[in-house]
Amino acid sequence: MSLMSMPFVDTGFDTGLHVMASVVMLGTVAALAYGFWKIHELPISHANKRRHQQMGLITVLTWIGFIWHWVWVLAVILAFLDGAQILRRVRDIWHESPAATTDSAQKEVDHA
Repeated sequence: MSLMSMPFVDTGFDTGLHVMASVVMLGTVAALAYGFWKIHELPISHANKRRHQQMGLITVLTWIGFIWHWVWVLAVILAFLDGAQILRRVRDIWHESPAATTDSAQKEVDHA
């Protein structure tokens, strides 16, 4: 056998290797497509689980995100952040009296 000869060429084993490589390639492409789909549907599934109030908006942004990926990022942010809770915290901070803020800051300094 010389260095220039190709083993298994024009044999049944060669055909079997080609079939096996094709199956592995198609399986890999299918797995990648399925993984991409599951990651892309993450905002919708998370919003469903939390019974999010903006479910329609998150769904539309997720579908638009197939074309413009930055829109999908907005869908992820909306799905994972609770806007009502954030607004309540901002409202509470805004309405907190300045004396209470300085008292709590002084207590933190005393404990340190």
